[in-house]
Amino acid sequence: MASVKFSGVTKSFGGVIAVANLDLEIMDKEFLVLLGPSGCGKTTTMRMVAGLEEVTSGDIYIGVDRINDVLPKYRDVAMVFQSYALYPHLTVEENIGYPLRIRKVPPEERKRQVVDVARASSSSTRLLARLPRELSGGQRQRVALARAIIRTPRVFLMDEPLSNLDAKLRVQMRAELKHLQHELQVTTIYVTHDQIEAMTLAHRVAVMNKGVIEQLGTPRAIYNDPRTCFVAGFIGSPPMNLLAGEAKDGVFHGPGGIRVGGLGRATVARAP
Repeated sequence: MASVKFSGVTKSFGGVIAVANLDLEIMDKEFLVLLGPSGCGKTTTMRMVAGLEEVTSGDIYIGVDRINDVLPKYRDVAMVFQSYALYPHLTVEENIGYPLRIRKVPPEERKRQVVDVARASSSSTRLLARLPRELSGGQRQRVALARAIIRTPRVFLMDEPLSNLDAKLRVQMRAELKHLQHELQVTTIYVTHDQIEAMTLAHRVAVMNKGVIEQLGTPRAIYNDPRTCFVAGFIGSPPMNLLAGEAKDGVFHGPGGIRVGGLGRATVARAP
């Protein structure tokens, strides 16, 4: 397993800066969630780790290895996509075992590992002979997870893997993901715009906005002590009410003569 480090990483598309001077270190075995609205740069950040986007400037490390110029297939990462990305002409067993087939693992050993991983990812072994079109959305996502797990990568990358599922199944899959990560102890980077997913899954959350991390911390710290107005308004359901005013000596002075006393530091979000 390995840590992941971004050192001054910037990614631009023409004149548009998608990620700006990103400094972030994800610890070994940590589950880190990149959280933010659409267009904030979270998926671009993940794709740079996978090698699907080139870094404009700065360096990315997995462990001690600088990976900027390493081909995606040699980075030893496994990615789970929002759209499942299963091979439609292969059975479930063949989809899960495909990474082992590429590595030329013998068929008997490959089959044994596929069965073990299918059980670990809550995929029924009775489904192994089916094609992806014969599966439900939840079953397809479990197959995609199993295919990633069987590679035993250094880093898991997950790009909104639950967004296509219904609400009840999302809750179930969140619990399964949390359990899997705890069992496998693999460094995981998870991208989502769903704050509930972030708060329930993450060891730490990086809240992104316009290509920068506005706050990095544990879910509890981000919820109780938002550092900016953006974080205060984005986290929480219903969202926090924001009023322009001044906090001085523990008293908030707002418009129309509003005065609220006894405020702690965590109550007040500061504008960037």
